[in-house]
Amino acid sequence: MESRSLPVPDGLNGVRVDAALAKMMGFSRTFAAEVADVGGVTQDGRPLGKSDRLRGGAWLDVTWLPKEQPRVVPLAVPGLGIVHDDDDIVVVDKPAGVAAHPSLGWEGPTVLGALSAAGYSIATTGAAERQGIVHRLDVGTSGLMVVAKSEAAYASLKRAFKEREVEKVYHAVVQGHPDPLAGTIDAPIGRHPNHPWKFAVIPTGKDSVTHYDTVEAFPAASLLEIHLETGRTHQIRVHMAAHRHPCVGDPLYGSDPTLSARLGLTRQWLHAHRLSFAHPATGEQVTFISGYPEDLAHALEILRGS
Repeated sequence: MESRSLPVPDGLNGVRVDAALAKMMGFSRTFAAEVADVGGVTQDGRPLGKSDRLRGGAWLDVTWLPKEQPRVVPLAVPGLGIVHDDDDIVVVDKPAGVAAHPSLGWEGPTVLGALSAAGYSIATTGAAERQGIVHRLDVGTSGLMVVAKSEAAYASLKRAFKEREVEKVYHAVVQGHPDPLAGTIDAPIGRHPNHPWKFAVIPTGKDSVTHYDTVEAFPAASLLEIHLETGRTHQIRVHMAAHRHPCVGDPLYGSDPTLSARLGLTRQWLHAHRLSFAHPATGEQVTFISGYPEDLAHALEILRGS
């Protein structure tokens, strides 16, 4: 058990407990909420919940049980494809249901665990559970990911993603028909104020830009090609939901369960279709493409027949 006592800075007056602990203690907001939920936060001796507000100048006592850090567990992942492999990078085609790397609360398969089980050596730069990872896909999103094998490749790719030099193209099936049929959504994204697992368009969020174009329209949905300018967590899902066209099969962001069931979907129809970047060793522009997995292709067939 660990504990810490400190005054609440005036700058955090009126801020939610979970958000304030994330800033003051370096906790994730989810972990901060868990600490508050079990009575680990008091202000001037009074227990606080995660959504209570702090008072500048008050005395805060925080007690928590540290969590074991996640670690990479070698575990083969059937269906994980190797699209490209050389001394510097490995490009994988990730199936749905697989996380990019280990994290607290996730006990399922990971890309890093699959690569480790297959004998791949990955760059050691980065946090222990995220070594070699330069970008991520949601667990329920399939498609292309590049992982760095050399330290030089890691540094080069991290910079390229940060400077928005990587072309990331997704295909998504969303409910309804966006108006206009092609456009740009430029809206800041941050953690949802009332839900620990969701993100939302909020004024204090991070700069987030999504470009979309309609590829094919169906009676109840549209197939979009989406270019990401930024790479925020859940960006496409949040932006399309805010645009009132959530990804089909995505109940977290408001999809119609009836349509999802008709299409046989148990996850969002979202696929990382194309990835293009300058190879970190040669500087040559390389492009990789992934076709639709069986569940997404089947859903499209049903939509085209409706």
